[in-house]
Amino acid sequence: MNYETLLCEVKDQVATVTLNRPQVLHALNAKVFNELEAVFVALAGDVRVRVILLTGAGEKAFAAGADINEIARTDIATGEAKARRGQGVFRLIETCGKPVIACINGFALGGGCELAMACTMRLASETARLGQPEVKLGLVPGYGGTQRLPRLVGQPMALKLLLTGEMIGAAEALRIGLVDEVVPAEKLMERAEALAKTIVSMAPLAIAACMEAVRWGSELGLEAALDVEAEIFGRLCGTDDKAEGTKAFLEKRVPIWVGR
Repeated sequence: MNYETLLCEVKDQVATVTLNRPQVLHALNAKVFNELEAVFVALAGDVRVRVILLTGAGEKAFAAGADINEIARTDIATGEAKARRGQGVFRLIETCGKPVIACINGFALGGGCELAMACTMRLASETARLGQPEVKLGLVPGYGGTQRLPRLVGQPMALKLLLTGEMIGAAEALRIGLVDEVVPAEKLMERAEALAKTIVSMAPLAIAACMEAVRWGSELGLEAALDVEAEIFGRLCGTDDKAEGTKAFLEKRVPIWVGR
């Protein structure tokens, strides 16, 4: 498929999705949401793709936030609809069943930070800057930021960032747990590709099941989540990949995964 606001390339079972509106630092407008939805639906259903990398073109921004021109024209009804639309697209990314690695190569502010938080992991360049500055516009984050940020960094730190609109650097984001790793800017995609290659070498059903179990664990109480874990473990015990993985281990060889 051809897109106006992003690029998509698949190589060695890894898809790279690149936001491509550099003139506005990849601001998220309705067109971007439509194309993000389309590309993630396509990649989720593509058996050739095991891992997805998400980044912004150039060196300045991952995504600088929502399109303020669009936000300025909203009222109560259209504002809520816009928030629900963004939430829906980001939830699709979060639950697509494949690891999505955010490669934060510059500004990730407002909706851009929310987009990164919807990803499975977050790698940041040393030049990355993150924040939720919506209070400066008389708003709150509307694409999941008030919910995912406390889950990642804890409620007190989340409130500090939300109430001050403070922008933080990569080192501070790593310290508080907002990103998982910081690397030099010129090494960002190389590191992401290496991480993706490691994930690709693992059993595909097990990778998807790990993400499923962890996601349910964040949304259920402990007892219910443990029930889910046991069910998933049992389900995997009946797969060809489990038989191959255990056999390969005992035979001291590299397993050959078949995804069933």
